Amino acid sequence: MLRAIYPGSFDPVTYGHYDIICRSCKIVDELIVGVLNNKAKMPLFSVEERVKMLKEVTKDLPNVRIIPFDGLLVDFAERMDADMVIRGLRAITDFEYELQMSQTNHKLNPNVETMFLTTSIEYSYLSSTTVREIAAFGGDVTQFVPQAVAVELEKKMKEKGECN
Repeated sequence: MLRAIYPGSFDPVTYGHYDIICRSCKIVDELIVGVLNNKAKMPLFSVEERVKMLKEVTKDLPNVRIIPFDGLLVDFAERMDADMVIRGLRAITDFEYELQMSQTNHKLNPNVETMFLTTSIEYSYLSSTTVREIAAFGGDVTQFVPQAVAVELEKKMKEKGECN
């Protein structure tokens, strides 16, 4: 059984993330979407909120599990008995960073391979940061994120008093 991890912060999950999830789950027997609790960042959504949104967005993908994690990705992969890490690439700048991370992870655990998937062209410009900025100014994010995520973004921005 080929089990892979698609890690990220998913703050929030975008159609670009969803594209990589859908394409990945066709390649592997089981895809674990690892939701990173990165203590160095101040996310808009809590880990629990991000997990909930991802579960809603992927509910029709039977071989996808959503699991939060913190710490080293290679340690998480070992705990999950995963053979592979999947990373999405939007631009050459992503590749430089991801290559460095992949090589470091391989040094830490040579049993975990990294596979890069290029983002579909229609999502190559899309990032969670951009989506958060649009939402903060009251913009329509429905073309960038699934409907359930758009609803949660609007709620969150109203709570924070940032939505115009």
